[in-house]
Amino acid sequence: MEELWRGLAPQVLGALVRRYGHFETCEDAVQEALLVAAQRWPEQGVPDEPRTWLIRVASRRLIDLLRNEESRRHREDAVRTPDVAPEPVSATDDSLTVLFLCCHPALPAASQIPLTLRAVGGLTTSEIAAALLTPEATIGQRISRAKQKLRGQPFRRPDDYEERLAAVLQVLYLIFNEGYTSTAGDELARADLSREAIRLGRMLHGLLPDDGEAAGLLALMLLTDARRSARTAADGALVPLDEQDRSRWDHAAIREGTELITRAMRTTALGPYQLQAAIAALHSEATTARDTDWRQILALYNLLEPLLDGPVVRMNRAVATAMVHGPEAGIRLLDTLATDERALRGHRFHAVRAHLLELRGDHREAADTYLSAAKLTTNTPEQRYLRNRAARLRER
Repeated sequence: MEELWRGLAPQVLGALVRRYGHFETCEDAVQEALLVAAQRWPEQGVPDEPRTWLIRVASRRLIDLLRNEESRRHREDAVRTPDVAPEPVSATDDSLTVLFLCCHPALPAASQIPLTLRAVGGLTTSEIAAALLTPEATIGQRISRAKQKLRGQPFRRPDDYEERLAAVLQVLYLIFNEGYTSTAGDELARADLSREAIRLGRMLHGLLPDDGEAAGLLALMLLTDARRSARTAADGALVPLDEQDRSRWDHAAIREGTELITRAMRTTALGPYQLQAAIAALHSEATTARDTDWRQILALYNLLEPLLDGPVVRMNRAVATAMVHGPEAGIRLLDTLATDERALRGHRFHAVRAHLLELRGDHREAADTYLSAAKLTTNTPEQRYLRNRAARLRER
């Protein structure tokens, strides 16, 4: 049911904004309609036409919100009340239009991305803050200011996609990542988010078939999501990449992703999503963990790091460096992030360092570092995995 809501939310928002304008108020109305659905549908069942049902409920709530707003301004008598009858709902999926609207060039990039993650991805403010390595209060302020700034903007796809495409790609990437490994909760992943990001990625690639980065992102998501069923054991425990049963990977998705990235790299300028997809393809091509072509992966990370601002690529490059040149070299590279606040805000830096220390044979220090990482993650399966890793090392 949550997956259904996730896919319908941007479509309902698009239908309301297309008809009434008032992006900020429409977004609030859609959230309230989803809340009503969460309360009613489990007991009453899903309506035959859930999208129409949500549009009808959200429209009524929107009108209430608009009336209240105008009443506060003492101008209620001057407001034309919109028709509240259910609109003839078209089959148009406005998800991409909402996506591009949220990435309007009038908004700074720092506001575009969290707003879109909220409106299109359905992420909470805390999830967005964790994904962007930014304080939650800051994210809340950015979303609020962005919604206000979009007042009066026409609801249509832009004529020129170039100004917005980078933000759109980053948002889809972040939505996918939150689905692949949840920021918090008892489940490792949220398949609904990953599937929605891939669905939107397919739509974007269909809209811009000659854009190498749109193809690269879709390929990256397909190749990464292909491992999903092998990432957890029967009891829900996390299974790291080098221990996964590769026969459980989705090989049809791997073939599709590999074909996409191969064609894009042959015909378009190289970009960061293509490089990441190429790395994912190399992992997918290896029949066992030992067969992984770490030298080529390291070469791709060396090309990727200058193109992406942030600590995550360097952490990944440190792992690849350790696999090629030994753990000591990887640790030296990783420790260049030891004073980077963005790296230290999450658990990943400590988890990577613990892994490299384990490879070097420093089991006690690795165990302590795994525990430090466990304290910083709010995802239960990740916590359990990190603590179990520490416990095994202490037994040696």
